[in-house]
Amino acid sequence: MWAGVGLIIVVIIGIVLALTLRSGSDADASTSGVAQSGDTDPVTDATVRIGLTLEPTNLDIRTTSGVALDQILIDNVYEGIVSRASDGSIVPSLASSWTVSEDALTYTFTLQPGVTFSNGDALTARTAADSINQAIQTQAVDAVSLGDVKSVDAPDDTVLIVTLNTPNPNLLWALAGRPGLVLDPSATNDLKSSAVGSGPYLLSDWKQGDSITLTRNDSYWGEPAKVKSVVLRYITDNNAAVNALNSGDLDILAPINADLQTQVADSTTQLVEGDASDKFVLAFNNASGPLTDVRVRQAIRYAIDHPALVQARGGVDGLLGGPITPGDPGYRDLTALFPHDVDKAKQLLVDAGYADGLTLTLTTPNIYGTTFSDLLTSQLSEVGITLQTNSVDFSTWLTDVYTNKNYELSIVDHAESHDFASWANPDYYFGYNNPQVQDLYSRASIATTGEEQDSLLAEAAQVVSQDAAADWLTNFRTVIAIRSGISGVPTDRINSRLDLTSLSVERG
Repeated sequence: MWAGVGLIIVVIIGIVLALTLRSGSDADASTSGVAQSGDTDPVTDATVRIGLTLEPTNLDIRTTSGVALDQILIDNVYEGIVSRASDGSIVPSLASSWTVSEDALTYTFTLQPGVTFSNGDALTARTAADSINQAIQTQAVDAVSLGDVKSVDAPDDTVLIVTLNTPNPNLLWALAGRPGLVLDPSATNDLKSSAVGSGPYLLSDWKQGDSITLTRNDSYWGEPAKVKSVVLRYITDNNAAVNALNSGDLDILAPINADLQTQVADSTTQLVEGDASDKFVLAFNNASGPLTDVRVRQAIRYAIDHPALVQARGGVDGLLGGPITPGDPGYRDLTALFPHDVDKAKQLLVDAGYADGLTLTLTTPNIYGTTFSDLLTSQLSEVGITLQTNSVDFSTWLTDVYTNKNYELSIVDHAESHDFASWANPDYYFGYNNPQVQDLYSRASIATTGEEQDSLLAEAAQVVSQDAAADWLTNFRTVIAIRSGISGVPTDRINSRLDLTSLSVERG
């Protein structure tokens, strides 16, 4: 699971939050996205083994794209100025409260006192200011989402002031992501293979190709983790992952392939569906080759039977007709724009000059299996399009498709929410360049009300969908398998955040 760049969110200007430590307030804010149980007597020396799919290529969260890093490091090892609850709302983290000026240009954060990094260095507002400024100056991943920042200052150890040149309704969302993470500017560790953070866990071991181990940070400033360690095992084969769960080698499988649910052998294992912002995107290279023709792109969209894709994946996913998922600003139901219509698809291909058919290459990461590619091959063949599938490992996909844009079609799970910015960026790997969309997004980025931003983004999303800039195969929903006796497991949006601060194992 992987996400693009660009973050946008509706933030109600003028909010004032004064909440307690994150470990307490987060539990209240995100109950709907955490698997709960009754009163427990936790086993504090327990180790929990979690099966995941996508392993990071390296651990440098400043320079390496990919939501696999956000999933395991944010909230667990690294902490931000603020954080996101499972429902997407902004909640305290290193900042216990904040205020926004009437002109929406000045954000003043009050930071928790007495916070230290895992190496013992103090984390103060000055440290936070240095870290955010460094992210901006080095153009770290997602730093562009901070918008037009005039200055980031710290008049004392607990007050952080972010001043903008123009309003940015995305600011709190951005500070709850990578740009707002506070890293120790004085640390000398190699960020590609280790991490020095302030969170409830330490990154203690990485066996590349196998697992990452997190251990409880006994010097954590907040409420300590309830388990001693968490082993995150990376298993790319869906059947092997279910076998590991059934054999007792895993305690949690996050997620389990929806069409393999019936293979779970232990009747006490709980299967929990979770909401997700994931968009399985059939990416089109809008900048070169046959897909520069809107008629070819539209033909592909008409040729796809989306309900059949959902059923093939276990019937859990939702239908999605555009680039914004339900719950995000700008969402509208766009599924009616391109209904399954084989005849219309054939005619569009004839109009585009492909009466004798068209051959396209589909480059897809091998972590997703073959369900989508097999069905698309069959469905597109009905309209005269032959797919040649090229299955590659994820690091190769990052190089060939994402970086070098050397592809025609691709499939990828864009897991992050509020990521519409990629459609307004002609340099992104989609190669989609529409001045109208760029103008609408630019106006939405400085909107001063949620209603205005929502309206502008909805209009932009409709243009993107009508242009057939891509096809949105499904809105992925997760099914998490949890062994009996384990609680506090996040269940919503786990592909972009896996907050393990409430994870607990019952005694007995």
